[in-house]
Amino acid sequence: MTGDDFARLAYLLILGSAIAGWLVVESRGRMGQMARQALAWLLIFVGLAAAYGLWQDFAPSGQRQSFALDGSAQVVLNRAPDTHFYLTLDVSGTPVRFMVDTGATGIVLSDRDSDRLGIDRRSLAYLGEARTANGIIRTARVTLRDVRLDGASLGDLTAWVGDGPLGVSLLGMDFLNRFERVEMLRDRLVLTP
Repeated sequence: MTGDDFARLAYLLILGSAIAGWLVVESRGRMGQMARQALAWLLIFVGLAAAYGLWQDFAPSGQRQSFALDGSAQVVLNRAPDTHFYLTLDVSGTPVRFMVDTGATGIVLSDRDSDRLGIDRRSLAYLGEARTANGIIRTARVTLRDVRLDGASLGDLTAWVGDGPLGVSLLGMDFLNRFERVEMLRDRLVLTP
């Protein structure tokens, strides 16, 4: 705990004590009623906190596809509650959810998604390097077979697997460069072939 955290905690404790003291003085002789009201407010607060915490579990996934008037397919991604854009690709029949990352060069698979796709990470040759927010990791090249976007075949794609933990699979610039136009319109990312 840093000095700032300790100061904030001390401030909140003093403030809470002052409010609790005021409530005790104001409710002389009505402690049972005050306890019921305090419990009701506590339950309301806990309910709101739980609803807020569960919101991301029930929020829309952020992905949808629409079509332009001229018949060419456009992929329109809505910003997810965590402020990122996500796109699900079908890789050999397995849906894989990727975060669109303009800071990444290639397609990078998370540990979990590598395992789901049957990639034996222990047998890979980690010959490359990647600079991440957590430092430099070694990478191994893999080929993703029969990749599809909403049923449309993208063929086989080159991807990378890192030797360190990665929480989410990434779609980098190599993938985005397959599109003629990539536009960000407020809370939407539009990919036009």
